Amino acid sequence: MALLNIDRLEAEKLHTEPYEHVIIPGFLSPDKLRNVVSNYPKLQGGSYPLEDVPMTAVLKELVEELDGPAFEQAIERKFGVELAGRPKMYSLRGYCRSGDGKIHTDSKDKIITVLLYLNDDWGAGGGRLRVLRSGTDLDDYAAEVPPDNGTLLIFKRSENSWHGHESFEGQRRSIQMNWMVSEGKRGFHKIRHHISAKLKKLMAA
Repeated sequence: MALLNIDRLEAEKLHTEPYEHVIIPGFLSPDKLRNVVSNYPKLQGGSYPLEDVPMTAVLKELVEELDGPAFEQAIERKFGVELAGRPKMYSLRGYCRSGDGKIHTDSKDKIITVLLYLNDDWGAGGGRLRVLRSGTDLDDYAAEVPPDNGTLLIFKRSENSWHGHESFEGQRRSIQMNWMVSEGKRGFHKIRHHISAKLKKLMAA
């Protein structure tokens, strides 16, 4: 049985202010979310490429569906972009540090950013990603996304795709995937994340 609800993505409204984005609460059903969460690796702060984390069967299944043509084509139709043949990059997060979440747009190397949140009900005030109207004011936001219950956020990277969140420290699980402008840019980011992951493991040891 499929993990991703592609029909929900197809039906969801595309918001264009302050930039193009889609927010879908409960994109993973509760039972599927529980299965993913219970099999999620314990990670320190920062982003980890898939190659540097233990991948359980259900995580592999989830990534395979994210990597599949149905998900890609639904995003192409929703955002009016051509993604076929573009390289993809994946990273996992499991722990948020107090200094994470600073306002940024994502790098120019990225075309589309996908964030799938893999946490239970989010009671904390911090850690809720905000779709911002500017790069200077965290309180001037068009939408706030609690990172829980299989919520999906997708946005088209642009010069004004500002986002960030209030400070939070603790467990905050998510899968991020990006369509990249080129294989070279994908490779650069993968190497950077890989080196960072290795350093974190050495520091922990």
